[in-house]
Amino acid sequence: MYKQFDIQENARLALNYLTLMVDEKYDYLPYWLVNITTSPAFAKHCRVDDAELVASWYEAIDSVQQMLNTSDGDEVKAGFQRHLLKSWEPKGLRYHEKYPWTHSIHSSFHEMSYILSAMNRWQQHEPDNKQVSMLAKGLVKGMRELVIQRKTRTFWSGDCEYGYKIYEFPNDVYFPDKGWDMNCCTGRGEQSIRNGIVLHPLVKRYELFGDEVALDLAEGLAEYGVGLSRYFSYDGEFHGHIHSAVWFASGLVLLGRLTDNKRFVKKGKQIYDYVLSLSSSFGWVPEYAKWREPSEEFCETCCIKDMIECGFELIDAGYDEYWEVINNYVRNQLVEQQIKNASFAVIEDTPDTEDSTYKNLDKRVVGGFSGGSDPNSISLQKFRAIAGCCVGTAPQAFGMVWERVVTSTNNKIVVNMPVEKEDSCACVEIGYPNFGWMRITIKTNADLYIRPYSFMKDRCSLKVNNRVIPLVYKNGLIYIPSVQKADVVELSHPIKEEWVEETVRKTNYRVLWKGCDVVDIKPHGMPLRLYQRIMDVPYEVPVEKTGQTSAINEAKPTEQTP
Repeated sequence: MYKQFDIQENARLALNYLTLMVDEKYDYLPYWLVNITTSPAFAKHCRVDDAELVASWYEAIDSVQQMLNTSDGDEVKAGFQRHLLKSWEPKGLRYHEKYPWTHSIHSSFHEMSYILSAMNRWQQHEPDNKQVSMLAKGLVKGMRELVIQRKTRTFWSGDCEYGYKIYEFPNDVYFPDKGWDMNCCTGRGEQSIRNGIVLHPLVKRYELFGDEVALDLAEGLAEYGVGLSRYFSYDGEFHGHIHSAVWFASGLVLLGRLTDNKRFVKKGKQIYDYVLSLSSSFGWVPEYAKWREPSEEFCETCCIKDMIECGFELIDAGYDEYWEVINNYVRNQLVEQQIKNASFAVIEDTPDTEDSTYKNLDKRVVGGFSGGSDPNSISLQKFRAIAGCCVGTAPQAFGMVWERVVTSTNNKIVVNMPVEKEDSCACVEIGYPNFGWMRITIKTNADLYIRPYSFMKDRCSLKVNNRVIPLVYKNGLIYIPSVQKADVVELSHPIKEEWVEETVRKTNYRVLWKGCDVVDIKPHGMPLRLYQRIMDVPYEVPVEKTGQTSAINEAKPTEQTP
């Protein structure tokens, strides 16, 4: 018997991390840097805590609260909001507070993407909050005033006008006291795409609130990103940071859909498909494209979130084939990269300092996400074994999926994913991965649609109130018209285990699928082995640490061969 995918349980674990890995001395300021392999384990503040993290963690905690219908964490979330309202300085940008561990005070355009996204969400919840609206509008206006508009192309053959808007930021940081300082940059490279990730929050702002300045800035940045930046090839390939590229692609697809610009949608899809070609079928996504030797590449959880978000944007643009990708990614690699047990961490009675904490790290890190995972393990020795950025993005992916499991409009209920959920329209129960069935209890009179998946192999049978009825398809979905309140609809099909060989990052793996769930992968990884989904079979695995050996209880699958 394998463990069943339970997205709400993963949300509860995330809420644990989001509410405990914060510093009450500084009004619940998050800790980005976490190391659970040293003796003792510790967490430490850095500058980004008050930049990107207060924004992304606000969105993360709001996402899981909605999923769980809970107010747990409200006090911490309010702390994130208070931080978000601080440090708005020249040009409408948000900087960060001066803490003992910070150096230069500046605004990073990469980080403004997170800030604007958080302000959009906050304004959605509180449309009458004039301060939030004013700050978000000011941020958009300030960024628009800081771009260079490229108008003329000078070449050996002469000068010509571009004829369309092209906006580019001259640098990736801006200082409140001296503005642009061309001697200073983040040093991360790829300025065009790192700055360009603000595209998606800009387009969302236009979609949600009709902000025309946001639309104008988005159009100019999009044209620069797909053209003059020369970042992407004709077919969407690129060389660099996948998190930034795919978030930018999400903005392209949304912008193209809203403005009927098929060129933007096509380019966004090309970028997405290229990253799919580098990724595994179960959701392992490399952090970089063509930067490292593939066998040395690892997965930042942020990239999985981006693939889920961009997948939904493409679905909204008419590409329904990406439901398979999203379902496979969320129930496999995304949840596998979450820390479920840290009992192996060395905890000592060390007093906290101004910038570091040591207490109860083995409990506080539960629910966090890896910034550096292999397809078959979380390597604790790598930098960002647990990453603050990923803790802010993965729960947002949970929220996106949760919203789409069941959708309803105009007396029409659509069950989109084989995920357990109950709402006002229906209660969805599943037998996966152990049994091939899905049961839907109807709560309101409507037409019902069920999205079929390839693992069902066209061998489905259907019952309504225990009576077999024929399968009818409409627009690719299983169609059951005029279901009534309290009707019970059951979809069933055979399900089997299947070993599939797959090459990821130039490494061969054998992946054991049971329906749409991966239940084992070989070779087995170390030290935190993934895909141990057989229930209640404890055993001990040695975990290498600095100068010592410890153990962690994990579930051991029975040995199986193809």
